[in-house]
Amino acid sequence: MKTDVFEIGGKTLNSRIFVGTGKYPDNRMISQVVEAAGAEVVTVALRRVNLSSTEENLLQFVPKNCTLLPNTSGARTAEEAVRIARLARAAGCGNWIKIEVIADQKYLLPDNEETLKATRILVDDGFQVFPYICPELMCAKRLQEAGAAAVMPLGAPIGSNLGLQTRALIQILIDEIDIPVIVDAGIGAPSQAADAMEMGAAAVLLNTGISSAADPVGMAEAFGLAIRAGRLAYRSGLGSASVVANASSPLTGFLGETGALA
Repeated sequence: MKTDVFEIGGKTLNSRIFVGTGKYPDNRMISQVVEAAGAEVVTVALRRVNLSSTEENLLQFVPKNCTLLPNTSGARTAEEAVRIARLARAAGCGNWIKIEVIADQKYLLPDNEETLKATRILVDDGFQVFPYICPELMCAKRLQEAGAAAVMPLGAPIGSNLGLQTRALIQILIDEIDIPVIVDAGIGAPSQAADAMEMGAAAVLLNTGISSAADPVGMAEAFGLAIRAGRLAYRSGLGSASVVANASSPLTGFLGETGALA
């Protein structure tokens, strides 16, 4: 099978796992997690980047060969998201940006309308925009038309580890839009990540599922392997399901019957 490279946002990646940098007991663990997962893209909230402090600057723990995907965590409106994105680029974080616009403080669900507004502005500003959304087809199509590099629908609420609660809606996006679908939020187990990849997702973003594990580095490796397995299964073509049994070996020619082996 040919090498399965992932072209997105003007870059070519070999890995389809994106890793977040929040909630680790020690920031020094971030580089270990990234290496164990085999990740090439690392997300970071700009509000957690303190360029004036070596100890508190998360960027120092991100391997230099990784692509940064700053996010606009904390933004409640399109205007706030745009301001944070521009600050991230000015701080040297590159032109990739994950748009998070969240006014709901109970379930932390993204505001699709404000996200679309921010995306249109930032695409015109030359950003590669990765919008985090509730999985809704017309919104995803409008984001595609606006020039988003991908869409990032939630599998379940942020940090919940509940898995693919929006599975059917994500499948619709995968089937109906022409830009990558990256499953983001709620994935809590490697089996869930593999399921997302078997559906045809382009990648999966993990944070809490790794950082909340008893052994985050070991879990990062498990997620990396699961995503590779799920992608390979998708590319290989899963067998069709059936509600009745289908024997894997012929049920004819038993020993002792006419025509059976002597």
